[in-house]
Amino acid sequence: MITRRLFNIPTAGWHNPFIELERMSRQMDQLSSTLMGRSGLRFAPARVFPALNITEDKDTYYIRAELPSIKADDLKLEVNGRSLSISGERKIKTEGDHVKYHRREREAGNFSRIIELPGDVDADNVQAKMVDGILTVTIAKSEAAKPRQIAVS
Repeated sequence: MITRRLFNIPTAGWHNPFIELERMSRQMDQLSSTLMGRSGLRFAPARVFPALNITEDKDTYYIRAELPSIKADDLKLEVNGRSLSISGERKIKTEGDHVKYHRREREAGNFSRIIELPGDVDADNVQAKMVDGILTVTIAKSEAAKPRQIAVS
């Protein structure tokens, strides 16, 4: 086998030093594909839970999270600096010990999500309510984060 090196000089028996790295890279791609459910994994990978939207107006941030079948007593909310932490436990009644699942997308267990807010907040002015499986958290912006009207003279 004759290959050409830098400066177009032929060499016999030269081996590409990256062949082993390329082989390992292909194996890692195959492994991650298998683990992520693209070939042979039985259940779909977990998704980010809870799904949420963050909006704001002039004075307030609004966080709306979908938490179907979760009771308010099973939730814990914390505001720390610019972040909001939502954690809790999702309880799902078991189907039984000898049940064969054909699809399993709903999982039970503890969850936690930390949301970084775009600006400073007033941690003393936070309200939360749960209606029809939608958690709505209202957090007032700090005075420093609110837009100010500047008079031009």
